[in-house]
Amino acid sequence: MGLNCCFSPPTEDIVPGLPQWFFHDASAVLVHDGHVVAAVEQERLNRIKHTNRFAGDAARACLAQAGIKLGDVDSVAFFFDEAWTDKELFHQYTEHPGVGIRWARDLITARFAEALEEDLPEERLTFVAHHDSHAYSAYPQSGYDDALVVVMDGRGEEESSSVYTANGDKVELLATNTPENSIGHWYTAGTELIGYGLFDEYKVMGLAPYGDPDTYAAALAPLYDLLPDGDFRLDFTKLRTTMFRTGFTPRRKGEPFEQQHKDFAAALQQVTERVATHLISHWQRVTGHRRLAIAGGVGQNCTLNGKLLAGGTFDDVFVHPAAHDAGAALGAALKVQADTSGRLTRRRVRDVYWGKPLPAPDRTAETLARWRGFVEVERLTRTEQRVAELLADGKVVAWVQGRSEFGPRALGNRSILADPRPEENRQRVNLLVKKRETYRPFAPSVQAENVREYFDIPEGATVSDFMVFTVPVREHHRAGLGAVTHVDGTARVHAVDRAVNERFWLLLEEFEARTGVPVLLNTSFNNHAEPIVDSVEDAVRTFLTTGLDHLVVDDFLVSKPTTGRPLTDLVPVLEPYARIERRVDAAKNESAWVTGNYTKAKRIPVGARTALLLERFDGVRTLGELGLDAADPADADVLDEVEALWGDRFLDLRPR
Repeated sequence: MGLNCCFSPPTEDIVPGLPQWFFHDASAVLVHDGHVVAAVEQERLNRIKHTNRFAGDAARACLAQAGIKLGDVDSVAFFFDEAWTDKELFHQYTEHPGVGIRWARDLITARFAEALEEDLPEERLTFVAHHDSHAYSAYPQSGYDDALVVVMDGRGEEESSSVYTANGDKVELLATNTPENSIGHWYTAGTELIGYGLFDEYKVMGLAPYGDPDTYAAALAPLYDLLPDGDFRLDFTKLRTTMFRTGFTPRRKGEPFEQQHKDFAAALQQVTERVATHLISHWQRVTGHRRLAIAGGVGQNCTLNGKLLAGGTFDDVFVHPAAHDAGAALGAALKVQADTSGRLTRRRVRDVYWGKPLPAPDRTAETLARWRGFVEVERLTRTEQRVAELLADGKVVAWVQGRSEFGPRALGNRSILADPRPEENRQRVNLLVKKRETYRPFAPSVQAENVREYFDIPEGATVSDFMVFTVPVREHHRAGLGAVTHVDGTARVHAVDRAVNERFWLLLEEFEARTGVPVLLNTSFNNHAEPIVDSVEDAVRTFLTTGLDHLVVDDFLVSKPTTGRPLTDLVPVLEPYARIERRVDAAKNESAWVTGNYTKAKRIPVGARTALLLERFDGVRTLGELGLDAADPADADVLDEVEALWGDRFLDLRPR
């Protein structure tokens, strides 16, 4: 089993104010003979984006999928070096002297005992260097017999980029660069100047095509050097000072984007591409490898990936679909298994439907029946045909099938779908469903056999099963794919092979029969405040708190009634991570807000009546039984605040 996580128990951080970057994107991956049995990100279960809590729920889900216990697992592989992990804990303990000192090995075994009620013998716990963990996710699952393997991220132990040569079962480190020259930190530093933060880098990538990189190219030039032998200098520490001297005004969250922000995003992206291409091109010339495998957080820069694919330096490029740190848990497990067995199983990964499955249809029907009056449910016999009709008619539909995806992309099992043709659908889904910036693009899913008809992918390159490359939309199709064609004429394409996901492929087939286009707009099924949905309950909650027209779970079509039951018929429950805080000022005026017990959680102001109501939640009584009346105007403000907190995932409303 591979493991990526921090060491915090489920309901609190291991130290106060634990940094977001401290072992983020917690996950567990179960591997047998080099093949993935199950892989789950902890955020899908505890519902905290990019969580760095211990991955106990994820581990339990993996074991349940395999029908085994922790005692049946030969080894647990942690995705960082042990001494380095203990050093990082040392820093945290020094800053927080009130916290008891426990080291990584002890913490991991203790958390397993708490989460699974089973002991993990210490000799079964192995620590793997971070960039090795990334490299061993990408190369084995590329299916290549030889490749140049490149890892780029914020940092590992003492490196921020690593280059390997891989031949057969052998993976050999060639070169590294230090955290002082981190491409990942460079991009994050720029992200902060545009009003975003850690984990928002992909938004800047989407903004960049609206800008002109030449505006700030000269200003940024002194911050990097392309050195001999693929080496480089990239000084992200001086980025703020440099931009201040240009007269640049940093954007604050929620403010409109000015042209200067778009131009800066374009320049930031351009430098990233130049540095990464310089590194990779040199080592291709040295090794002669014609195939490239990429992992690490920078591997999620789909624009860079697309240019590497089209550049002609490589015949084929593989980017792991879980290139971020969650995927490092997989690589750690594969490396330990390879080291133990003496062989490295290599097979091209075609799907990442490795998460928890939907329950049996009868159980799904029971779950949906509990929401009677809040939703209308119809069991379909011709599901793909009916959903294709809805999509062709302009409806926005959530689509939930089979096992959930591992990684940051929805690939047809936990997706929001819409007609890709009308340009206004991009704005509609952004505003009414996702509640996000309207500039941000959506990805197209297309039948694999038709992908080159609509998108410019180099001949000979493997068509990607994942949304990891931004490629040009063929010019004569751009107007006809207005909702998924970005401002620069590109799209982050997802090719759907019938052999990989037959049901989604059939839906595309039915949509083409009605529209002539075997393409759908596909985005992850979640709202602005949560990770991608996992369970049927998650799906219903997100359906009811967004502007979605319909939800399809298995063969059940879920719709919103014209006149439904009031929220006061639901039972409110505070989420385990939510807390209510109060403050009384010098004039004895009281204010209250709701927040989370994790770093940088949102703080939502609430009125005094709402705060008192939240403290009375008992998980048994409905809002009505707690004294709210949906027909009473005096209760309207409280109900509005409760509904907003539901949408922000600080509380849940459940049918009795």
